[in-house]
Amino acid sequence: MDKITTVGLDLAKPVFSLHAVAAQGRTVLPKTVRRDKLMELVAALPPCLIGMEACGGAHEWARQFQRHGHRIGIMMARFVAPYRKSSKNDGNDAEAICEAVARPNMRFVPVKSAEQQAILSLHRVRQGYVEQRTATINRIRGLLAEFGIVLPQRAAEVRRAAVVLAEQLPVLAREAITDLRAHLTHLDARIDHYEQQLTSLNRECEAARRIMTMPGIGPLTASAITASVASGHEFSNGRQFAAWLGLVPRQHSTGGKTRLGRITKRGDAYLRTMLMLGARAVLQTATQKSDRLSRWAVALRERRGYHRAVIAIAAKNARIIWALLAKERVFVPVN
Repeated sequence: MDKITTVGLDLAKPVFSLHAVAAQGRTVLPKTVRRDKLMELVAALPPCLIGMEACGGAHEWARQFQRHGHRIGIMMARFVAPYRKSSKNDGNDAEAICEAVARPNMRFVPVKSAEQQAILSLHRVRQGYVEQRTATINRIRGLLAEFGIVLPQRAAEVRRAAVVLAEQLPVLAREAITDLRAHLTHLDARIDHYEQQLTSLNRECEAARRIMTMPGIGPLTASAITASVASGHEFSNGRQFAAWLGLVPRQHSTGGKTRLGRITKRGDAYLRTMLMLGARAVLQTATQKSDRLSRWAVALRERRGYHRAVIAIAAKNARIIWALLAKERVFVPVN
């Protein structure tokens, strides 16, 4: 039997498809294996390159495979799809993954540690509570509007006036509004708890403290970025990091003519949102400062408009963050 050099693994829940090839590209092991037998099979393989699509559980499997001396390549599903030769099924997916992972210019997702995933889980739970809070506020406003009471579109107004105004409603409606207001208080407490926990974790992370020295980067953004990319060495430069976040223009160029469109919005939407919110804060206070970055932001807003300026600031901040992480420096504003 030829020595296996590359393996494509199509992850699933109960059953996994595996496609292995030798150095000459000859298929050695097309196989379907159950979850409880997967580690036994992988442990018996000689150290090789194992490719997987980025999905739920991929990082945990990658960490387990690395303990047996294997090299891991996690790829986005859309980078694998062009290598599928026929209809979509588990066997063809595994073969496509095996083909894609061996490409010399393939872009891989960095394998996250368990600690990084634990911090990101806090962010995901907090964000879920934030979405529930927004839905609860909208539900309160909608119910009050049914009885002719229209509140301003501000969360503070809903918290302040909802229960008081509900006193003039029928008993059943009043009880419903009171329950929703109590639920809103509970969500506020849970969100505050997770924010305090993430802030305290930042004090123990030197990289997070370093990028918090720049404008527009708060504790939550710093925590999410360091948990997602760690040191930033996975990227060659700051522009590649900004492109990974989807903050660069989509390009559709041909015949030597460059055509740039809207931003690509690829990558992690949560990180991109945090950077955009930070960019809005930078732009809001830029007129009160005299450093070079603030002057550039104000001039850009006057020249290109508010929304384009926000995107440009977010992209610039992403490049600066990469430099601070990769080169282990502290942000120093330039006057």
